[in-house]
Amino acid sequence: MLPAHANPLGNVHGGVILMVADEAAAICAMRHAQRPCVTVAIDSVSFHSPVHVGQLLSLHATMSYVGRTSMEVRVDVHAEDPIGGVITHTNSAYFVFVALDANGVATSVPPLELETDEERARFAEAKARQAARVARAAKG
Repeated sequence: MLPAHANPLGNVHGGVILMVADEAAAICAMRHAQRPCVTVAIDSVSFHSPVHVGQLLSLHATMSYVGRTSMEVRVDVHAEDPIGGVITHTNSAYFVFVALDANGVATSVPPLELETDEERARFAEAKARQAARVARAAKG
């Protein structure tokens, strides 16, 4: 992270971190859907520790849920001191995307292949989060 990404204290702006996380999640969604995808929601984000100028940002995006047209991607963000090698988990967030067809309309996506018990558990938790999002949206 560079000085242009930070405030006067040398802490990287949360918005910069969210932008990079959204980009990582979008790549994950597009790889799965093999179509353009757009962000429709970001679940609550808490920053556990700051990212400082000079640290390397590492992001890991994982598909956690796939519905008919929507997908949930979990992004874990870590900051690394490139000299000392200390790696710190800074935050995690869930991003929801919808895949678009050639006309910009939501379109179906391939199902998620769940191979392990951990993947099945992660999918079940994500399905519950998606149901809660849908319920909140219905309330307006």
